[in-house]
Amino acid sequence: MRAVSSFPGAVLLAGLVTGTLDILSAFVYFSIASHGQPVGRILVYISSGVFGKAAFNAGPAMMWWGLLFHYLIALVWSFVFFLIYPKLPGLRQHPVATGMVYGLLVWCVMNLVVLPLSQVPHGPLRLVNSIINIAILMVMIGIPLSLMARKFYTR
Repeated sequence: MRAVSSFPGAVLLAGLVTGTLDILSAFVYFSIASHGQPVGRILVYISSGVFGKAAFNAGPAMMWWGLLFHYLIALVWSFVFFLIYPKLPGLRQHPVATGMVYGLLVWCVMNLVVLPLSQVPHGPLRLVNSIINIAILMVMIGIPLSLMARKFYTR
């Protein structure tokens, strides 16, 4: 398999990989935590960031919108990481730690800035849920992004 040689290609691949890892992890966690509720509710929740409460009554199209928004968000976070990675040489020395810190940063920005500004229904932050979600972002987004960027920039 040939390595991706262009910046846009590397970012797109990273967004697809991390977006898929993240959503699959979210599906598994939600399924366990909700005792088997349909995982499509996660996608509707994501679409509610744009469409508000109407998303919950709008039918299956909202799941597709949620999936699209999810991958767009993953693509943006991948783009940001690939953009800053070469500017901070220290990131290359400890890719796992770098990825974990980036995963925490993603959680902080999404939960403390983006979600409050969106139309998603707001509830209280729960410590256990937050810790699990931070761990998911560290392992499924941060670390893979760090390893993929390191490979891209060291070839």
